[in-house]
Amino acid sequence: MDFLNPRALRWKIAALTAAACCAVAAVVGFLVHDATRERGLRVGTDRTLTRLIAAEREYDRTGKAPADIDVRSRGELPEPLARDLATFAETETETGAGTGTDTGADTEAGPPDTGAYATWYDADPPNWFWMWGAVAVADDRFLVVRDDMSTEVRSLQLLDRSIVKSVLAALLFVVPLAALATEPVNRRLRHGARTARRIADGDLDARIGTAGRARDEVTEMASAVDDMAAALQRKLENERRFTADVAHELRTPLMGLVTAAGLLPEDDEAAGLVRDRLRALNALVEDLLEISRLDAGAERARLDPVPLGELVADAVRRTGTDTRVGTVDAEVVETDPRRVERIVVNLVTNAHRHGAAPVEVTVTGARITVRDHGPGFPADLLERGPQRFRTGASERGRGHGLGLTVAQGQSEVLGARLTFTNAPGGGAVATLDLTPHPSAA
Repeated sequence: MDFLNPRALRWKIAALTAAACCAVAAVVGFLVHDATRERGLRVGTDRTLTRLIAAEREYDRTGKAPADIDVRSRGELPEPLARDLATFAETETETGAGTGTDTGADTEAGPPDTGAYATWYDADPPNWFWMWGAVAVADDRFLVVRDDMSTEVRSLQLLDRSIVKSVLAALLFVVPLAALATEPVNRRLRHGARTARRIADGDLDARIGTAGRARDEVTEMASAVDDMAAALQRKLENERRFTADVAHELRTPLMGLVTAAGLLPEDDEAAGLVRDRLRALNALVEDLLEISRLDAGAERARLDPVPLGELVADAVRRTGTDTRVGTVDAEVVETDPRRVERIVVNLVTNAHRHGAAPVEVTVTGARITVRDHGPGFPADLLERGPQRFRTGASERGRGHGLGLTVAQGQSEVLGARLTFTNAPGGGAVATLDLTPHPSAA
């Protein structure tokens, strides 16, 4: 089913929609994550600085630090804090400034009457999620604050999970919706494909139809296919009309020539050659008339029960050729005997003309097989079927290519199946299967 085909257009569009949604969600999620993280760091930094300022004032007033504040020497400070404070001290010495200076990405300048306040966010194991702060209060004496940032980190993690869940929920809604939204387009494309197959199978009146459709790419394609089918139909109708007209126009003077040839002496070699060529020309005209009727769809089968083995043996005998006939459980078949005989005669004549002896005809059940031992059918015929006025490979002799075309057309009128293959050991094999097929209904 097209709905379950992962390569169908609907799922490609759905996958593209899902990819676009994921890309947008990733960008928005990154921006929200980054903004939330920065806000959490600012909140943590402000909280730490507030505690440091209060602790510094308490220390200046009482000479003691609050109970929740550590007093450490420089060697006891975490290395990032010590480095930032040292950088600030060097800068103060060089500039002679007594006010605080920003000494790094994690160092904040304090109020004008205080020293530098250094902060550092410890996000490395084993002390994850701590915001450190330090300020110098005496020589080699620093007040150190450590604030727990786990609340902000957990909030950020919850936000990330919420974003992921929201994206998945959106995909569960967007992907099926995108697949369903493409159904009208898929339906129109499937209708166009079915119509194109009907045209290829010979229904030249089939059209996709674009009335009332919006002018989109699918409508333009459907209109182009309909225009192509109409042009093809006109060309084929002109060809059929031309073939029929030529055959009818040739028939009247040809009958006069045949009558006149009958008045020529029987023992004259030139007269015999003229009669032979007239017979060939008469057969060509009859083939052209028959093809024009087949192309016009004017032929209808008249079905009668006939013993297939006897019918084929009699048809081969009428060809006057040296052809072997064999039967294996031949059936009584409901068919048009005249058309079956025409097919068999054309296949046998083609085998003798273009193939090589021995030519064998075998009737098995409702199947007739004609085989020669020549070079076999050309690849073009095996791929495309018989085509009028084309005999394929030169090694199969000369001809007009009408015999197999007529046989193919008559088999279609019968609802039978005529196939052409080459035998593994060499030679051409034509098989007429008179078993009813669903496609013939």
